[in-house]
Amino acid sequence: MNSPVPETPVLVVGAGPTGLMLALELVRHGITPRIIDARSGPSPLSRALVVHARTLELLDRHGLAETFVQQGLMVEGMNLRVWGRVVAHVPLGQIGASLSPFPYLLVISQDQTERLLREALEAQGIRVEWNTELTTLTVDTEPKSVSAQLNRGNEVQTARFRFLVGCDGAHSATRKALQIRFPGGTYQQVFFVADTWVSGLAGNQGKKRYLQVAVQPQKFYAFFPMPDQRTRIIGILPEGVEPETATFEDVRPMLEAAEKLKVEQVFWFSTYKVHHRVADHFQQGPVFLAGDAAHVHSPAGGQGMNTGMGDAANLGWKLAAVLHRLAPSALLNTYSTERIPFAQKLVATTDRAFSIVTRPARLADIVRLRFLPLVLPALARLPFIRKWAFRTVSQISIAYPDSPLSVGGASNADAGERLPWQADGRFEALRVTGWQLMAVGEPTQEVQEWASQRELPFTVLRPMPGETPGTLYLLRPDGYLGLVAPQFEEVQFSAYADHWGIGKAPFRVLSAGRMN
Repeated sequence: MNSPVPETPVLVVGAGPTGLMLALELVRHGITPRIIDARSGPSPLSRALVVHARTLELLDRHGLAETFVQQGLMVEGMNLRVWGRVVAHVPLGQIGASLSPFPYLLVISQDQTERLLREALEAQGIRVEWNTELTTLTVDTEPKSVSAQLNRGNEVQTARFRFLVGCDGAHSATRKALQIRFPGGTYQQVFFVADTWVSGLAGNQGKKRYLQVAVQPQKFYAFFPMPDQRTRIIGILPEGVEPETATFEDVRPMLEAAEKLKVEQVFWFSTYKVHHRVADHFQQGPVFLAGDAAHVHSPAGGQGMNTGMGDAANLGWKLAAVLHRLAPSALLNTYSTERIPFAQKLVATTDRAFSIVTRPARLADIVRLRFLPLVLPALARLPFIRKWAFRTVSQISIAYPDSPLSVGGASNADAGERLPWQADGRFEALRVTGWQLMAVGEPTQEVQEWASQRELPFTVLRPMPGETPGTLYLLRPDGYLGLVAPQFEEVQFSAYADHWGIGKAPFRVLSAGRMN
């Protein structure tokens, strides 16, 4: 008989998008976490602005994607600007059609993202404990757990948890308490960010809204469309301006003259430096790191918030499976195995892209001012380039081929990849919590009986181009392929299911974010 799960089995440190997403994943799988944050409350300020297709697919499992899309803004295209005028245009729109149910770039501010996630948690009875700071933690070996000292005003509390996850940002108290190295570097330039109302931004009038990137020698600006006709401006702080005392008025003259526009109103302004770092490891015993606590990188491609939420989706179901005593503790090791290589690759990729756009060098100026305006539109017209770009930026190409969880392959997909999508209802099936078995084409009686004996949700898929009838997908709770086989072999499937604790004692507690 399974032992009961402790009353508060997981402490989530940090109530940003990563921490909130992790708490939501835990609740979805029947675990009630505690989530704390040192801040006094939600921040109205927001640096992250883009929610990509893969993140929307993960949110759809909670029944939240539609709400995000309704409150966000779909970007129609990207303009490249040189010397204040549009010199190249890349249409985006439904760029990922046939690749994802969310084939576009969605702009929605981080504070909106956090609010929607908090509301989903509050509907399940989970509230963020603000003004609560993690000061120290101790890993206990018998029984394996974490003792955490929490400060809330004048109150000091020591509490014990089975697991602790640091989602507390680049300056993570969790990571520092564990003395985990955070190697990498910091870009030399200081950047500013401002939410504004702008007039005269050529190429961005009317209902269609475009992301605009402006380059000049020694200058860089990016203009992101936002709901309510606002524009997010990001740029390099002019030389000689002190970041600590800078205001938008220090930026305004050069910006307005260079881009031939007028900033009518500024809602908030901040300066920051950009870092590129990956923690040496994401797990130390029962303590984990996720989001910016584990990796930070340039804002190229709007990957940061999405990557953190992807960490949460990867880790949440694994913690729940171990806490419910359905899976071996070795399952938790796959979190680092799967997410560290992706984080390292992402940091390297965004570093190269960011350097091309911002590096103050003559060769970089030639590439930005002469080469890109000629080549970018031509490349953007090529279907295979558009698909490659969408797959990369949207994060739907993330895969875990080297994970111990990934076994087998078929003509259209390999284990470790995301479930191949087409508009046949297969992604809607992911709203059911837990492992699933999916069969391409009409399944055999043996397959159906095995799924029934294991009490696994079973879905029959209409074959998509390249998919061979008879192919079977044993699907993980986060929508990635665990075991893939061209045909059913009972010994193989049972051995895999027995090893990872799949079936017969499911932790299917929530469906589409609601209690069953």
